[in-house]
Amino acid sequence: MYQALTIIHVLVALAIIGLVLLQQGRGADAGAGFGGGASSSLFGARGAASFLSRTTAILATLFFMTSLSLAYLADKQDNKQVDIIDGPSVDPSRRDLPQVAEEPPATDKADLPESADAPQSPEPAK
Repeated sequence: MYQALTIIHVLVALAIIGLVLLQQGRGADAGAGFGGGASSSLFGARGAASFLSRTTAILATLFFMTSLSLAYLADKQDNKQVDIIDGPSVDPSRRDLPQVAEEPPATDKADLPESADAPQSPEPAK
């Protein structure tokens, strides 16, 4: 339903754009009014609405209706996201990963071998 309404909404929007571009503006005959001939569309009454303007009005109403419908449907959708922190805890014995061996505790000795030519620390004087 939501996807079909979105497609209709986009098609109506494109139709409105096309109809607006096809229509002639109110000031299109302004040059004729000052140079030759009378321009009744710039300052005078416009008369009955043309087919294009009525169709544009109908499409605009349809556009607003689809906009409100899409907003209503988007508000009613369940948009809860799954959080991995709140997921079920996994027993460590049932994991797919291999067991990790624990490291032995650290000692105070250095890992380097003792050498004979290493400088000895001086003993404090008494």
